[in-house]
Amino acid sequence: MSEREELDALLAAAGVDEAYRERMGAFGASLLEANRCFNLTGAKTPAALAPHILDALTLLPEVEGRTVDVGSGGGFPGMPLLLAGARVDFLEANAKKCGFLREQIAAFGAEATVYCGRAELLGRDPNLRERYDRAVARAVASATTVAEYLVPFLRVGGIALMPRGRAEEGEAAAIADAALVLGAEQLEDIRLEGDRRIVRLRKLRPTPERFPRRTGIPSTKPLCR
Repeated sequence: MSEREELDALLAAAGVDEAYRERMGAFGASLLEANRCFNLTGAKTPAALAPHILDALTLLPEVEGRTVDVGSGGGFPGMPLLLAGARVDFLEANAKKCGFLREQIAAFGAEATVYCGRAELLGRDPNLRERYDRAVARAVASATTVAEYLVPFLRVGGIALMPRGRAEEGEAAAIADAALVLGAEQLEDIRLEGDRRIVRLRKLRPTPERFPRRTGIPSTKPLCR
């Protein structure tokens, strides 16, 4: 069985819609193949990659309008969302990963833009700042750090979606406080299977100009922690 066929079987068993399951399998197989040449993801097999695709698809019911995937890496969660019909742009700092994403978007005939750069810099770009209805990112850092990356990209009324695992001690209060600083409010988490959840912030007013802070500061000095 090929990697593509194995992925298709795994996604079918998980109940992924047949309408876009084939594209998910094709993307996953391309990702695994490219991953042998340079590091795109820690997942090395279809069995390891399938949960990443399924995790990305948990965001699909919450995504609407124009969405930005911040820190896309090898394409999660943005590529599964794009292939399922969402309008997604990608933001990634690594040039090789940006190149891979552009190749995949072209291969599927999708419409999306890949911005190659740091969130701290692109979050200040007037062409991107406060332009999106939704902003998503995987749990690449503390929740308040991710919030500082995402909220500047949102228009007023837009929602940041942050898939997370088990909450750390004091995290809820820190997220609520950071949201206020960034011009947002914390909504109720969406609970998923096990310890998984989606943390949500809704933007109430323009983000103060000082955010995001300089490159590296959001991760080394997280807001309200």
